[in-house]
Amino acid sequence: MKTIAVLTSGGDAPGMNAAIRAVVRTAIYHGVDVLGIKRGFNGLIRGEIEELEVSSVSDILQRGGTILRTARCEEFKTDKGLKKALNVVKIFGIDGIVVIGGDGSFRGAKDLSELGVPTIAIPGTIDNDIACTDFSIGFDTAVNTVIDAINKIRDTATSHERANIIEVMGRHSGDIALYAGLAGGAESIIVPEMGFDIDAVCKKLIKGKNRGKLHSIIILAEGVGGSLELGKQIQQKTGIETRATILGHIQRGGSPTARDRILASVMGARAVELLISGAGNRVIGIINNELKDFDIQEALNMEKSFDTHMYKLAGILSI
Repeated sequence: MKTIAVLTSGGDAPGMNAAIRAVVRTAIYHGVDVLGIKRGFNGLIRGEIEELEVSSVSDILQRGGTILRTARCEEFKTDKGLKKALNVVKIFGIDGIVVIGGDGSFRGAKDLSELGVPTIAIPGTIDNDIACTDFSIGFDTAVNTVIDAINKIRDTATSHERANIIEVMGRHSGDIALYAGLAGGAESIIVPEMGFDIDAVCKKLIKGKNRGKLHSIIILAEGVGGSLELGKQIQQKTGIETRATILGHIQRGGSPTARDRILASVMGARAVELLISGAGNRVIGIINNELKDFDIQEALNMEKSFDTHMYKLAGILSI
């Protein structure tokens, strides 16, 4: 293992830069050269590659986004695209690749491994929808961003005595909504894994108002969708003025939390160690605070579990 390359793919997530930094510096520490691939698999196909030194990753630990940029690449899913990528790998003398991204990126990593390129995948997505890990890089930062928004929206909701629906990201996963809703003291949390009864939500709002509550916060996962329409329905049913806020891509940006920086650092270092040891076609996860690695296909076949106990607890604490 003389030369390792690293790329970020799919949606960006706070902490990706910390992972890149860990890959680069761990590899150099072990005497291995490092190449940075720009714009994910798209850049791999086009040979958008540059050498990375220790100084290349200075002052990026605290920065959100990814210095390598990211993009989605449909061409990489074709035989022609894969052949182009493999040719670039040979031209640049790449012996192994670290891929940082979500499940779509994992499939690309698996394809490279099957072509004989040792590849290690690191889960980097705010959605926390990767089944082989308790937490993915960027999730904790996104949750804290939502909590900050909840605190601000609660101030104005109290002033106007309103109910507010806050729609958060997560694709088909309700983890951001669940964790932010519990930590932010939301009255109701609506996620795709559990479904919801609008009449039960409205009943809770009315009971809160009757006991003198000045505001109510409802967290809605985008996998359920329709926060604007839901707000109209709630207002019609309860008579309580209801506003909707869609947080959108603000959840993807910002300086990563300490937790995300540490998670990214240990995962990035482990990825390099696995490549040096001769491993490939692996994805790294953290289970019960312990780093583990899995076959990529095995990881893709796993089903992500939803924490129903935490969901029930949030309901109990919001009575």
